[in-house]
Amino acid sequence: MAKSLVIVESPAKARTINRLLGKKFKVMASIGHIKDLPKSKLGVNVESDFEPDYVTIRGKGKVITELKRAAKAADNIYLASDPDREGEAIAYHIASEVDGKGEKVKRVLFNEITEKAVKEAIDNPVKLDTDKFEAQQARRILDRLVGYQVSPILWDKVRRGLSAGRVQSVALRLVCERERAIQAFVPVEYWSIGALFLDPDFEARLIKKDGKKLEISTGDEAASIKDDLLKSAYKVEKVEKKERKRNPTAPFTTSKLQQEASRKLSYTAKKTMMIAQQLYEGVEMGDKGPVGLITYMRTDSTRVSETSIAAARAHIESAYGPDFLPPKPNFYKSKKGAQDAHEAVRPTNMSYTPDQVKGQLSKDQLKLYTLIWNRFIASQMSPALLDRTKIIINAGPYELNATGTVVRFKGFTIVYEESTDSAVEKEAILPAITEGTELTLSEINDRQHFTQPPPRFSEATLVKELEENGIGRPSTYASILSTIQDREYAVKEARNFAPTELGFLVTDLLVENFPEIFNVAFTAKMEDELDQIEVGKTGWRGAMKDFYGPFSKNLEKAKKEMKNIKAAEEATDIDCDKCGKKMVIKWGRNGKFLACPGYPDCKNTKDFKLTEDGKVEPVEPSTEDVGPCPNCSKPMIVKSGRFGRFIACSDYPACKTTKTITTGIKCKNEGCDGELTEKRTKKGRTFFSCSNYPKCDYATWKLPKKGETEEAGEEEDS
Repeated sequence: MAKSLVIVESPAKARTINRLLGKKFKVMASIGHIKDLPKSKLGVNVESDFEPDYVTIRGKGKVITELKRAAKAADNIYLASDPDREGEAIAYHIASEVDGKGEKVKRVLFNEITEKAVKEAIDNPVKLDTDKFEAQQARRILDRLVGYQVSPILWDKVRRGLSAGRVQSVALRLVCERERAIQAFVPVEYWSIGALFLDPDFEARLIKKDGKKLEISTGDEAASIKDDLLKSAYKVEKVEKKERKRNPTAPFTTSKLQQEASRKLSYTAKKTMMIAQQLYEGVEMGDKGPVGLITYMRTDSTRVSETSIAAARAHIESAYGPDFLPPKPNFYKSKKGAQDAHEAVRPTNMSYTPDQVKGQLSKDQLKLYTLIWNRFIASQMSPALLDRTKIIINAGPYELNATGTVVRFKGFTIVYEESTDSAVEKEAILPAITEGTELTLSEINDRQHFTQPPPRFSEATLVKELEENGIGRPSTYASILSTIQDREYAVKEARNFAPTELGFLVTDLLVENFPEIFNVAFTAKMEDELDQIEVGKTGWRGAMKDFYGPFSKNLEKAKKEMKNIKAAEEATDIDCDKCGKKMVIKWGRNGKFLACPGYPDCKNTKDFKLTEDGKVEPVEPSTEDVGPCPNCSKPMIVKSGRFGRFIACSDYPACKTTKTITTGIKCKNEGCDGELTEKRTKKGRTFFSCSNYPKCDYATWKLPKKGETEEAGEEEDS
């Protein structure tokens, strides 16, 4: 008897679903997309109404053959790829290969990989969604038109290997603009004054003078006010007590999950999505086989099913008691413009508590699952109740305030509290005090402060900025953040994004030559248009025409007018120590450097630095003596080469002995006795890898201190 065929995109997902459906079904994996635009050419026929030229992805020919063979023997073919645009595109291309007539092909959608959800989807199949497929296709074509036509201009004008992306370049622009705002920031001095009291002991801050908010800008002004306050009498004018209610936050959307995992767990967006995918597709649970522990992790909705709410409420009452359970379920509105296609990210089964599954999950999986679990449980709990007290103190013309908060009922905070991106000043617990009480002054503290520049973007704040501006979609944030680092347009310093010299250069060139395209508002508008295509309100070909008209004009103009960085030279007054000509500053693979204008007759180059007064100063090669050469006994010195610093014999070329630079820091991999050595990527970025490579492949961008190991997720491994 022929079986029904179920096709998913992942082998892990296939194993989980195969266990749920049983022997009447055969479950196979396409291992992602089977077709895509060709890598070797544009793959979009602009003249023929933007017709895409799909080709079989290299290595997928065998997969397609096996799927066709299984489909031929099956009574029904269920396409169960993910319920989003990418999943719809995978299903469309599989359908075109396995059953041209489409009589046996059915599309099934489920938000979680549980027995109930999968069987309900099989019993209620739907048709392939043409609008959703065309929205994905439109995005793919848009990105191809930009990437494959703008990038070659950068190769020609700057250097090969650079890339431009419709969304990635706008994200980079945000990083660069923030960095320039930091560089241009001029700190402003201001002062604060606090008064410490005795019996009862507490501190109050100076707020007003003569009923007006007081701003103290100089030390002299602060000293004068301090003198006044030291002579003043203090009396409690008013005590305000208010009960405050803090409501729980909604369960996770994709972007909120990425932000919180960055803040609480130090996970990159890429790492978060990789682990979430594993939890969604299924984790081995001993005798129970693979189990999908969370719902679909790509969503912009805070909606959850009535069944899951009921299960959460039952768990709360059982685990925490009736006081922590609100009379009615909590419901949350999704943000304006949300597609709301899937539920929020939540656990699939309340019986799989973090404590019960910790033996089956890796450390990283357990951390993320616990985060998702706690957020979902907290979202259905009672509010926290706080007593907020404000003491207003009179000191002649001056008014001082002391504020404090006491938690009367913890509510949802017993399980989970959302993190913030800025430091929150902890409020003090104030003593019981009545109006009219005269206070005894202990001391006056005056403190100098300076206004701070806007902070650099972290992964969490950049994802938040992208989401708030409507740039990209939750499923794309991880790849955007990875790409700007992989291309070395930005690096992480103290876990915040700092644009490189190359990042600034590329951004400036793109914004100057494509002002409409690499623009926050325009990119957000294109995202809205893709959403309109998905719901059938806009045709994808019309959207492509509207985009390509102005874009093609800018493209031709940029080919002619974009500044040629390769050919640009900046004169200096530094003499070439080999031929005497005045050296020039040029742009190369690793950034700016000094070069002799007599090239190719004179190939002299040097690194340089700028002095405090902005003058160019050559940096001479290191002559650091690091011991004798093991072959000729002459001094070994530190040198710089194409792939970074290394140790070489000073008698080169007579003796060509070289060694890598070891850091004295042990490799992080358990059981490895190697040390980290300094290396450099082909694009010039320094990293550190194990001296036992290739036996041990550990590598990292960030060098830990001696005796320490890196925290998981601190940096992406090389």
